[in-house]
Amino acid sequence: MINEYFTVNLEGSAEQMIQKSRFIGHVKRVTTEQEAQDFIQLIKKRYADATHNCSAYMIGEQDHIQKANDDGEPNGTAGVPILEVLKKKALKDTAVVITRYFGGIKLGGGGLIRAYSSTATLAIDTTGVVERIRMRNFEVTLDYTLLGKLENEIRQSSYLLEEIEYLDKVIIHVRVKIGAENTFTALIADLTSGSADIKAKENSYIEIDVTNR
Repeated sequence: MINEYFTVNLEGSAEQMIQKSRFIGHVKRVTTEQEAQDFIQLIKKRYADATHNCSAYMIGEQDHIQKANDDGEPNGTAGVPILEVLKKKALKDTAVVITRYFGGIKLGGGGLIRAYSSTATLAIDTTGVVERIRMRNFEVTLDYTLLGKLENEIRQSSYLLEEIEYLDKVIIHVRVKIGAENTFTALIADLTSGSADIKAKENSYIEIDVTNR
């Protein structure tokens, strides 16, 4: 399982007019090819009266699923440019559909490539991009006398302090990047002279908005 990657923030859209043609970009986070195909068919049905509904998607940890469809536009002028935007932005598990209503002015091959590329970029930026980081959850149980020092140290570090439970003892819930677990447990042991009880829990992802990265 990949520890860090970029993808889109769930689902969104954006549109622009280019030489009287209306371009509408639709973006969605998908985790399987079936989800991507379902999304494409949904947009095609919703905009059945459009001139074209071109699409591309990239799925998998190693981007092993990559598809592009020109939907009637000249070969290589729509689907591939959309896919190239996904590659340039290093987006995984992402599907894009761009709907075009022809406005009467032909754009030519280069114009189409620029139009589909810019619409894909606009839609992705409007939807938002997140970095998903896989982290290990920890529970640290300690005496109240150690809380101040430990809490201050964690808040000034790269670790994420999620919650503090005030029971018979204090339980601190912390998220740690995969690969930094040993460093974290060594730090806690050092700060508490080995008196804290450290429990490693399940892994989970956090998401950080990096749209303007």
